[in-house]
Amino acid sequence: PPELSILSSCSPSQLEGLCSFLQLSTCPEPFLGRFCSWLLALSPDLSYTSAAILAQQLFLRRVLSLTQPPSRHLMAALTSFCSKYSHPFCRVLVAAVLQEPGEGAEQTKLMCELVEECLEPHSVQLVLSQVLEVPLSEKLLPVLQAVLGRQEVLPPELLDLLVLTLCQQAPAFATSLSFAKLVTAMLTVYQSQV
Repeated sequence: PPELSILSSCSPSQLEGLCSFLQLSTCPEPFLGRFCSWLLALSPDLSYTSAAILAQQLFLRRVLSLTQPPSRHLMAALTSFCSKYSHPFCRVLVAAVLQEPGEGAEQTKLMCELVEECLEPHSVQLVLSQVLEVPLSEKLLPVLQAVLGRQEVLPPELLDLLVLTLCQQAPAFATSLSFAKLVTAMLTVYQSQV
């Protein structure tokens, strides 16, 4: 709809107010996919800040409250949004999931799925750098495994940080099968650099 062009011209505070007025954070999931397809068609593209605000309003509450796999409507909306605005999406959503205490099994599975299937290579690197900024936990090992599974060429400094983190954390994960798989994958994918 032509009315959506207002999203490109709003200031951040206006956009937050508009999202609140439209109740985007609680809109029905079937509407989310349609709304995201409209966002992709916007011209000019949304600014980074606007995309980050929309990622927060549309997805943050839904993703953090997942207790079972996301519905196909939510997954379609996430995939659609990530296809164009993966960087602001990662900055908002991945950061929030990483800082969430507890197991967060569904959130971890969702992050792995997004890394494996949706994110651009530069966004995969962003996810990796975000994971390496927080203390490593059993919950995060599958996310690192998904990143390695992409077999992306990593910048030397990021690869060095990954190797250093794994070396430092090895004693804490001495009995972890997931950690052993991760180190094996690391040595397989990045053998020459390691």
